[in-house]
Amino acid sequence: MADLPIETIFEILTRVPAKVVGRSRSVCKEWYAVLLIDDLTCSVHPIIFQSYDYGPRSIVTLPFDHQNNDVSILSHLNGLLCVCLNHTNELLLWNPTTTTFKRLSTPDSLGIYINNLDAVGLYADDADDYKVLHIKRRCGVYESYVYSRELNFWRNIPFLTRQEYLSPNFYWSPGTFCGGTLYFTLCECWVGGTNVVICFDINSEQFKEISFPPVPSTGFVQGVLVNVKNELHMFATTGWFEITIDMWTLKEDYWIKVLSCPPIPPISLSLWGDITHYVTNGNWFVMTKLGKLFTIEMDTKPFEILYPVTWFRGYKGAVFVETVVSPSI
Repeated sequence: MADLPIETIFEILTRVPAKVVGRSRSVCKEWYAVLLIDDLTCSVHPIIFQSYDYGPRSIVTLPFDHQNNDVSILSHLNGLLCVCLNHTNELLLWNPTTTTFKRLSTPDSLGIYINNLDAVGLYADDADDYKVLHIKRRCGVYESYVYSRELNFWRNIPFLTRQEYLSPNFYWSPGTFCGGTLYFTLCECWVGGTNVVICFDINSEQFKEISFPPVPSTGFVQGVLVNVKNELHMFATTGWFEITIDMWTLKEDYWIKVLSCPPIPPISLSLWGDITHYVTNGNWFVMTKLGKLFTIEMDTKPFEILYPVTWFRGYKGAVFVETVVSPSI
């Protein structure tokens, strides 16, 4: 397929179901790319699997009205990004490859995202309908809504959780879609605070809570969720002056530790970032939100291929699969 003209590829893929297009990465790995947004530009860097490096960047023109430092990437799936325009708080679905987008906000304030209070997750159901789950925390009350790309409509669904989670000291991660469930970490923002995982079953549309991995609570705790081969993994970072990272796998609502890395020397919290990917030469790469890379040498057996993560701190980047999935029907 790499030898076909782009017009031919586009014509073929627009006639293929969206979920099949999303799975094209298994046979066309060069479509993996990193999208980065800074104050002035938006750029895409293709991932070169053979050398575990990035190809030459290309500048992407944002197709919607925006201001400097305005676009936050909240979630992504099969080439679609759910983003927020910070100057209006509007949610959008956007495909950077085709430059198409869809505004999700409504006159009655649905599709309006408040940073540090809300959570968003993007998923696809069995009927290939792409949906956005929006959890809102307003005036001491939680509400949850689901947007359907096919119906172009928001609807309210029940959301039950503990009263103490309404505190603004609890911070939600973006949702990670894995095996028919959206997963969120919910962490209290101080040393020794409560940390849990909230699960949303996309079929029953029911929420439940499961425990966080048993990590030490003597320092800051952060869990980054990653879908690897349809299994949920968590990179749990803990510590204060030294940061320790453990990788855990979820098995039937219980966490199993897969590996640990040696403690990382002190890194300024303003520089600390999230795991970007694992590579086959045994090195673990950690990228800061300013784009600086740290390498951790591992003695354990690495994964078979390169895997992207679901979340970058700072909402200014995402690893995504370049497809022609449309934000609207």
